[in-house]
Amino acid sequence: MANCKISVAFSVVSVFLVICFLPASVFGGRAAPAVRFTVQGRVFCDTCRAGFETPATTYIEGAKVKVECREKTGVKTCSYDGVTDSSGTFNIVVADEHEHEICEAMLVSSPDVGCKAEVPGREKSRIVLSHNNGISSDIRFANSLGYQKDTPLAFCSELMKIYSQDD
Repeated sequence: MANCKISVAFSVVSVFLVICFLPASVFGGRAAPAVRFTVQGRVFCDTCRAGFETPATTYIEGAKVKVECREKTGVKTCSYDGVTDSSGTFNIVVADEHEHEICEAMLVSSPDVGCKAEVPGREKSRIVLSHNNGISSDIRFANSLGYQKDTPLAFCSELMKIYSQDD
């Protein structure tokens, strides 16, 4: 009778262990799916020195950009580089969640000799790189980043009149 009680107790413990640890061993042995985000944005040349995109704006092919994340203390945690395509668009793949970090897309350099000065306030764009924010897509859109010409194009003064509030 004692052997029977020990056998039953052993069986109960064995079943309990299988129920508790089998799922962990099955799912724990697999690699978790890689978390990746694609940061997308554009780099423009402000040909009128307006400080924003206008109908005269052009987009820069071959501009170097990067996405950089840092802790709230300012310590850089990662950096990913990218280059714009023929439409001035960049797509930078960033690995991992960065929920508790400050991440920004930022200008690095422009290949356009006549358009190398950064537009103040348009040199970087903050982005949220976490799935814990209600956004289901892995694509994150950065505001357009901009450089400006040293001198505006000749027709810009006429073009800028469309932004005037006076009639």
